[in-house]
This record gives sequence, C-alpha cells and structure tokens, in this order.
Amino acid sequence: MSTLPAATGQFPVRVFGGPTALFEYGGLRFLTDPTFDGPGDYRRPGRPVLTKTAPSTTTPADLGRIDVVLLSHDEHADNLDTSGRALLADIPLTLTTPSGGERLGAHLGEKAKGLADWESIELDRPDGGTITVTGVPAIHGPGPREEVEPFTGQVVGFVLTGEDLPTVYVSGDNASLDAVRETAVRFAPIDTAILFAGAPRFPVLFDNQLIVLDSAQAAEAAEILAARRVVPVHYDSWAHFTEGRHDLVAAFTAAGLADRLELD
Repeated sequence: MSTLPAATGQFPVRVFGGPTALFEYGGLRFLTDPTFDGPGDYRRPGRPVLTKTAPSTTTPADLGRIDVVLLSHDEHADNLDTSGRALLADIPLTLTTPSGGERLGAHLGEKAKGLADWESIELDRPDGGTITVTGVPAIHGPGPREEVEPFTGQVVGFVLTGEDLPTVYVSGDNASLDAVRETAVRFAPIDTAILFAGAPRFPVLFDNQLIVLDSAQAAEAAEILAARRVVPVHYDSWAHFTEGRHDLVAAFTAAGLADRLELD
C-alpha cells in the first residue's frame, strides 16, 4: 500500500491490478470493478478477444468485508470476470449502469442497483451520517453516446460525498473529457480521483481510437477536476492496454502534476 504525503491526509487506496481497487470511506469499504481470474483469453461472440496477462495481486478471500461494489459496467471481462461476478452474491450492494442493474438484478435482486447520470443513493455510515454516491457520465469510446454504446455498452462513473469527508471521483471506463468537465462543474475540486487509464484500443473498434483515457488525457482530467490526488487504475494486466505506469508518470510530469499522482 502506498504511503501518502503527510500534507495529503487522504485515505489509502489499494490497487490490485486492472480496474480493481479497494478503499474505506466513511466507515464503508468500497471495491471497484472486481477482476480476480487468472491470466488467459476471454471470448464472447462478436466481441474482440480480451487477453489477461497478469494475475491480481490478491484474492477475493483476502479482501475482508466489502460493503459496496462500484461497477463501471458488467459486460466486459476486464471489468467483471467470472470470480468477480461470483463475489457479487456476497456483497450487500453493487452500483452500476441502469442496464447492468437490470441484468445483475435478475440474480442479485435488490443487491444490484443501476444509477443514471446524476442519480444518487444515500448509504448509512456505521457511526452515523450518510454517504451520497452519485452516478456521473461516462462514455466507453470516442464520440457521442448514441454512436458508442451500441458497440461498447453503457458505462457509469461515480462521485462519493459526505459531511466531513473528501470528495471522491471514480471515472469508470470513460474516454470522454467532456464527461469529466460535466462532472467537474458539479463536484470540483475533487480530493481523490480514481482514474481508469491505460489507453485501450482495438483495431476492430472505432478505427483503433481510444476507448478509455490515455495517460495525457488522465493528466488533463486531473487538471479539469482540480484533483488533489490521482490514483490510476486500469493500466496493467491486459493486452489491450497500450500505455502503462511509465507513460502515466511521464504524462503527469510533463503536465506539472507529478506530485498529485499516486502509484504503488
């Protein structure tokens, strides 16, 4: 686990590889996009093959209590794999896209809930008070939603707020800086931004254009959000991620934001 600068005073975020991270906030424990299967190929008819290249650094059994899963979307194995899907049955609440909430709800019932843009849910904190989780815009590819979603599906980001708590942004599989700007208008400055990066591309999708932020765009997103701390995820362990740790460091350094970047 990374040690934060004393001036930051932020809660720790544990990153396990791919899009999966764990953090405690307001007394609740949140897990992003659970992926714990081993390396290998994931095939679905009509979809590009997804190749996982490295295992997670933990296992579901070692996570401890999880109160809420923040699931960018349920349709791709690099965001929700077989073991991650099995884990959801033991989690009190999974928040995801509206369509994903319907799909997962068929098995999980009320333990799965979709959030539309700007829709919020209040969660009770163990020691009193509440946490507000708000769904925020995300687009999984270049261009407007109506052109992107038929190919890559709905995605959602999240903002977490609460009295005397830092503001947290979880981008999800988002490629749109305009979506980041919309979120910033309502919530900036952001105390901790968990940004999905990695510059994933597929030759058969959108002429090989980005379907999630690249490193330079992640740095730009940090500026737009006035983010005090950025924890990147979704930049390793999969073959279609074309940029990694070195690229993130270089991009944030070039933008003069290296001191905001937190990497394990």
